[in-house]
Amino acid sequence: MKIPTTLKHKPVIVAENYEDIDGRYAYNSDTKGLSLGLAQWNDRGKVDISAKVWRYTGEKWSRQSEELPLHRVLDLAIFVCRAIEYFREAYRYPKLYDPENPIIDRVGLQGDAMTVEVCTDNEKIDEDIKLFRDALSNDDELLGERMAVLARILKELGYLR
Repeated sequence: MKIPTTLKHKPVIVAENYEDIDGRYAYNSDTKGLSLGLAQWNDRGKVDISAKVWRYTGEKWSRQSEELPLHRVLDLAIFVCRAIEYFREAYRYPKLYDPENPIIDRVGLQGDAMTVEVCTDNEKIDEDIKLFRDALSNDDELLGERMAVLARILKELGYLR
């Protein structure tokens, strides 16, 4: 399915077969494609690029399609990596986290830091964190393949030695 080029987001680089590789939803996904392009929120004289996840309901392009600035895409990747790393050692805690110190990491970015932590405000956190851990474990092979590809590309770009 072709990604629309007549909407506010202007695709430049596309992956129009994303539905074929969308993790556990592969070949049965409403996420039809990904694109990098000119952001829909661009003002005259100011151009930002964004990543967009294109979803299709079977009848029309969905309002649930998401457009993200590239730095947010990378921030999400960093966030996911930190969560995966955390859960490799979470078994050490009886509740899979330390209620007295729920902070997992502070990742320095732009002179400040993104705090990654267990959401203790969730009243069902003790149950939900186990479900999260199990889902992460079930997707280990799927995620591991993508992490290996990401590591290889980061190395090719000179970010890893």
